[in-house]
This record gives sequence, C-alpha cells and structure tokens, in this order.
Amino acid sequence: MNRTEKAELIDTLHATFNEATTVIVTHQVGLTVVESSDLRGKMRANGAAYKVTKNRIAKLALKDTAYENLTDAFTGPTAIGTSSDPVAAAKVLVEFAKENDKLTIIGGAIGEQVLDKAGVEALAKLPSLDELRAKMVGLLQAPATKLARVAQAPASQLARVIQAKSEQA
Repeated sequence: MNRTEKAELIDTLHATFNEATTVIVTHQVGLTVVESSDLRGKMRANGAAYKVTKNRIAKLALKDTAYENLTDAFTGPTAIGTSSDPVAAAKVLVEFAKENDKLTIIGGAIGEQVLDKAGVEALAKLPSLDELRAKMVGLLQAPATKLARVAQAPASQLARVIQAKSEQA
C-alpha cells in the first residue's frame, strides 16, 4: 500500500469516526469468511458497519475526532463497529460475541464517553432508536384508545340496563 492509498484510507476512516454516534472496538481472531460476512450482514441490517482496521491507520484516523480517547484500545487484531444509532452496533456485536468466541468486545465510546466491555454490554441491553420510537407511538395512541373505551362504556351499560328491564316485564 503506497502513501496515497494510506492517506485515502485514513481520510475515509476519519470521516467514518466523525459520522458515527457509537464506535465499538473488537478483537477478532480466526473468524472465517462466512462468519465475517454473516456479521457484516447483520450489522448492515441494523444500520451499522463493521470494518477490520490496521491499528496504525486507525490511530491516525482517530485524531481530531470525538473518539480520540479510544487510541489505547487499538492493539492486536482489531475491528470496529460503528453506527449512527447509539445502540445498534453494540447490540449486534455483543449478540454475535456470545455466539462466537472468536470475537471479543474490547470497549467503545459514545462520543467522548469511553466505555469498557461492561459498558458496551450494558449499552446493548438498551432499546434501539426504532424500539423507542415504537414505544412513543404506542404511548401517544394509548390515551385516545382509552378515551374511546370510556366514552362507549356508559352507553353500553345503559343499553344493558334497558334490556334487563324489558326482559323483566
């Protein structure tokens, strides 16, 4: 790889770090092509990305980003998961790491807030942005549904009382 290619790779990775809300650092040793492709597919399906990186290039790309504090995590066979959804990358990577011991979560960050492995696992347990949106819609619709039920209840009760009286007569 010549200097121009390295510079382009650093710029691309720098842009990725600037666009990401969350960065998760992993070690991956012995992942097969099929396993790696499966992981990348799961990440894409959840709006996240997974990329194997060279530590030296990643450290250079981290400069002047919110994730500059992650520099020490880049040792060994490193790969990163990034996403604009704060939870998506963590969810997929933690789930994959539970099923496959060839992937190890090292740590990560949300903006300037650095997370250790436990922090990433806790982040993975949180609901995703889409799940939160669905809950909000449900909460907003619930009062209208309850109001409709309450408004119908007196009329149905009155109809039952009238029917009961007519049956008695």
